[in-house]
Amino acid sequence: MLVAVAIVLTGFNLRTAVNGVGPVLQEIEDGLGISSGAAGLITTMPLLCFAVIGFAGPPLAARFRDGHVLAAALLVMALGVVGRAAAPSFWLFLLGTVATMVGGALGNVLLPGIVKHWFPTRTGLLVGAYSTTMAVGGAVASVSTAPIAASVGVDGWRWALGVWAVFAVLAVVPWLLVPRRTSVGGAPRGVRLRLLVRSSLAWQLAVFFGLQAMQAYVIVGWTAQYLRDEGMSAAAAGVLVGVNALIVIPLNALVPSGAVRQSWQRPMLVGFMACYLVGWTGLLLSPLTLTWLWMSMLGIGMGTFAMVLSLLGLRARTPETVNALSTVVQGWGYAIAAAGPVLVGLLRGLTGGYTGMFVLVYAGVAGLFVTGWLVCADRQVDDEVPGLQTSTTPTGSPAVEAAGVESPVVLEPRG
Repeated sequence: MLVAVAIVLTGFNLRTAVNGVGPVLQEIEDGLGISSGAAGLITTMPLLCFAVIGFAGPPLAARFRDGHVLAAALLVMALGVVGRAAAPSFWLFLLGTVATMVGGALGNVLLPGIVKHWFPTRTGLLVGAYSTTMAVGGAVASVSTAPIAASVGVDGWRWALGVWAVFAVLAVVPWLLVPRRTSVGGAPRGVRLRLLVRSSLAWQLAVFFGLQAMQAYVIVGWTAQYLRDEGMSAAAAGVLVGVNALIVIPLNALVPSGAVRQSWQRPMLVGFMACYLVGWTGLLLSPLTLTWLWMSMLGIGMGTFAMVLSLLGLRARTPETVNALSTVVQGWGYAIAAAGPVLVGLLRGLTGGYTGMFVLVYAGVAGLFVTGWLVCADRQVDDEVPGLQTSTTPTGSPAVEAAGVESPVVLEPRG
């Protein structure tokens, strides 16, 4: 029960610091005296951190207890949240943002393994629990940040960003109380990641993952500001971003069961692309009318996240290869996605409007459709790379190359 509480509390914190920025982005720009391009860098930092810091999780967990690693990461996150809220300059705010993302990045890496270690027969239940609290935390942050800032008044955005440190500190306590549990089984096995560079399927999955993440983080980072610039109140814009986040919760549970069916994959892809197009077109042509519908359609389109996680489990033959594929795809994918929010900010600063954002997201939908169509073909990376074989790591040498940034959905194809 103690571990379950720790897992759920950690899940709540994984997206609060990310989703809380968008609703008060204008106040951050004004308070720090920065341009739209600099604001774009703020919104893209989580993606860069997920791409880079996540790879540090496996070696840290191999050297220290994973619960202690997470406790330390959450403490760094809390310090980062407070630090960026109090930062007097842009660069200190950016440094605080990097520290803030440590908890999210390492949580992405370590929670799936902790669940499997402590709850081997209830993995689905616990993964569902922390995935749900992660989405709830993101939605709560989206909805409540602007009202908190407004209630405080001058520099209220600092309090609205800093309040989430309390929840990060609360999540530390149960991890420090969790007793050590001896691992069972033989030495871990890994796959050489560099071999996947030869796989066209791996690259196609990386682009698909990156483009869907770009869509998600443009939505989280910029749609609230766009709606505010169109005349909507900050609180209402934050609520609508929260609605978008809530729509994703049931999709993460339902999409994998359909994505494992080969005959369903391309029809699902077409449906998601249609939702993206309807949502973005609605925001472009009528941003203040039926806005809840446009944001909901974008939320359904974001089902591509659960779909690509399912495909990672289907496009490799062994669990070791799945882990290696997940690491490569998500590492490079988050790096690709990082260009999206910062480009929106730069283009907004250059043009004074959001035409660039819509060009970018429409191009992203086209790229998603092309790469998605390719990765929905029934094939495996193992067949593309003859030398891709699972190897046993020597005793005492942990295999850190096979770690993923997010846990793939490992499922058997049907139909």
